Amino acid sequence: MKRIYSAANLSDAHLLQNILERAGITTHLFNQYAMAALGELPMSSAYPQIWLAQPQQEQHARALIAEFERRPIATAPKLCLPCGEANPAEFEICWQCGQTLA
Repeated sequence: MKRIYSAANLSDAHLLQNILERAGITTHLFNQYAMAALGELPMSSAYPQIWLAQPQQEQHARALIAEFERRPIATAPKLCLPCGEANPAEFEICWQCGQTLA
């Protein structure tokens, strides 16, 4: 296994892990709950970490990580066309009906 990414927060770690997994890259997430130990651990040791199960997938994973880091930070809610529900800007799937958001 090989560490590929340290996230600033658990939400980003889960989001990126999901992106990698959907691309067929098997990952493991470590330090999910280590932030609770801040003060006892150095801050950098408590960051959520994504590790690759198969290091030969590193190049593909790094390309997806670079794309993830370049994404614009949206703030306006996304409207789901099928059901009309307003979703937070960072959502990719409607929480109400499960449809992919544009």
